[in-house]
Amino acid sequence: MSHDTGAGVESLSLDLLAHALAAVRDPRDRKSCRLASRAFARAEAASRRAARVLRRDALPRALRAFPALSSLDLSACAGLDDASLAAALPEEPLPVRRVRLARASGVGWRGLDALVAACPSLEAVDLSHCVAAGDREMAALAAAAGLRDLVMDKCLGVTDVGLAKVAVGCPGLQSLSLKWCREISDIGVDLLAKKCPQLRSLDISYLKVTNESLRSLSTLEKLEDIAMVSCLFVDDDGLQMLSMCSSLQSIDVARCHHVSSLGLASLMDGQRSLRKINVAHSLHEIEACVLSKLSTIGETLTVLRLDGLEIFASNLQAIGSTCKNLVEIGLSKCNGVTDDGIVSLVARCRDLRTIDVTCCHLLTNAALAAIAENCRKIECLRLESCPFVSEKGLESIATLCSDLKEIDLTDCRINDAALQQLASCSELLILKLGLCSSISDEGLVYISANCGKLVELDLYRCSAVTDDGLAAVASGCKKMRMLNLCYCTQITDGGLKHVGGLEELANLELRCLVRVTGVGITSIAVGCSSLVELDLKRCYSVDDAGLWALSRYSQNLRQDVKMVHLSWVSIEGFEMALRAACGRLKKLKLLGGLRSVLSTELLLTLQACGCRVRWVDKPLVYKG
Repeated sequence: MSHDTGAGVESLSLDLLAHALAAVRDPRDRKSCRLASRAFARAEAASRRAARVLRRDALPRALRAFPALSSLDLSACAGLDDASLAAALPEEPLPVRRVRLARASGVGWRGLDALVAACPSLEAVDLSHCVAAGDREMAALAAAAGLRDLVMDKCLGVTDVGLAKVAVGCPGLQSLSLKWCREISDIGVDLLAKKCPQLRSLDISYLKVTNESLRSLSTLEKLEDIAMVSCLFVDDDGLQMLSMCSSLQSIDVARCHHVSSLGLASLMDGQRSLRKINVAHSLHEIEACVLSKLSTIGETLTVLRLDGLEIFASNLQAIGSTCKNLVEIGLSKCNGVTDDGIVSLVARCRDLRTIDVTCCHLLTNAALAAIAENCRKIECLRLESCPFVSEKGLESIATLCSDLKEIDLTDCRINDAALQQLASCSELLILKLGLCSSISDEGLVYISANCGKLVELDLYRCSAVTDDGLAAVASGCKKMRMLNLCYCTQITDGGLKHVGGLEELANLELRCLVRVTGVGITSIAVGCSSLVELDLKRCYSVDDAGLWALSRYSQNLRQDVKMVHLSWVSIEGFEMALRAACGRLKKLKLLGGLRSVLSTELLLTLQACGCRVRWVDKPLVYKG
């Protein structure tokens, strides 16, 4: 940038500069703008609304630098605890409305108390998988009277008392998820229904609640979405009670083994706004009474998941005749699904965007041809373990379905010719090819040449893939964020050198890459600056140098690191790497034998920094 241009930028208002930055979509281009001009940097700081903080020492600086933040993600902030959170919060009120603390196990009631006090406008909090959270934490949250959205999945210590605190303190709650909060009973749900009349969305999956909870919830006049996956004490009588709630738009009764077609039909009776129904793995088959009720809501229904049921062609024909506005159908692991059934369904449901036929082993290319011809807006196609699908069927999809963004071909008998056909789908974002042993570098060359938007690629056990294939992927798919190379045993350090050029890569799985050494891991550590999750299990040739490079360069590596069966890494190597990474790691998997040889001081330090160590005892199995 010339001096005159820079002066011109400096003279513009922060609002204009912020508007200009918002139009730049590529994060790398925005970073270039910030580096080129201090005015751009100030404009972004003044207008930035969301931040994801990765290190607890960076939190105070982020809160000072971005005074307009409304959304704060602390879920990856390893080592965050009550003291560091409270110390980072300024004395003046923050405009933050949404905070994500998922898996932030070090934050307790003191930290939440400070957070609520500092954020008077707080509307949404995510505490999912904070397994130590209990009633005291809920009491602290209850002070946020304006709370509208609360996620507390797997907060194992919360009881009816804690739920009561939230219900009384936050009467305006509109969305609440209680999945796996196993200490909550009918008593807590009943009080919730009485104190929070604005509730629109509720998830009580995996709770030990009974029909009495559904009786209480039926009084909520605004309830739209209810999920009760694997509520094993709920039966048809409870669904009939819930049918009194006429505002329902989404119901999820997956894996409710005491629910039958009659109960589902009674719940659907009188509903006129249902958009989503999930009965996966609950019913044995879809009976006439359910098909009859579907005809009364066919105009509004957009999502229907029937995974695990016995489904025949006549059933799919009936669904297609009455539910013509479906955009998603789930038929995973459904016995009886044939080409004829799919043909009759898609002939009428032409707006389908997502079709899941995982493990529908009878389907052939004829089904794919019908999907391609009728559902040209399809975006997601899951075909895992459909052995009779080949390049001929995929040619139909690739030719007619230009919007395809995700396809799962795991355990399908496809080859490079199939990938040559798929390569014409330039909008493809997710491609899963696990267990496709006929895939080689040639197929990856086709994909990488035309699918530059790809962000996720699964090559699990694609044993014919070599370093040349990775070179093609790294050259053509620069936006890759997730890459699975487990058991691709021909890959060497040379291949990982190419992978090291993927700057946006966040999740990398390298299990059992026996030819990879510390040299290859160093390439990853230095080049993949966004790396968050890494699987190194059974990478037998990785040594101390590889772990040192990870601890030195992979500053964002924190979520889930698997260091099992690293035979060439010494005790000193483990000690050095883990000490350097303390404060960043959240989950760590190590062989149980290391527990007695790693220093007690190191293990205590990891624990104090919020890292959960999982010790596994697995025999060393070498497969060259």
